Amino acid sequence: MKVLQDFLEKHAFGVCNRLGEKLRIPSSSIRLFFIYISFLTFGSPLIVYVVLAFVMNFRKHLRRRHSLWYY
Repeated sequence: MKVLQDFLEKHAFGVCNRLGEKLRIPSSSIRLFFIYISFLTFGSPLIVYVVLAFVMNFRKHLRRRHSLWYY
């Protein structure tokens, strides 16, 4: 179980961890919230999770460059 948890934490975009840091809530609580809500609403929070991952990745790329026009 620990190997699976480590694998998912490493490869799951870090959305729950980042939200936990911003909101000062343990990331494990946020993960459980996503899991429970996904079961209750048949997976629709997964769309929110993927959108948050996309936004976080996009912001990370914007921080690397000072402008969008320069390569």
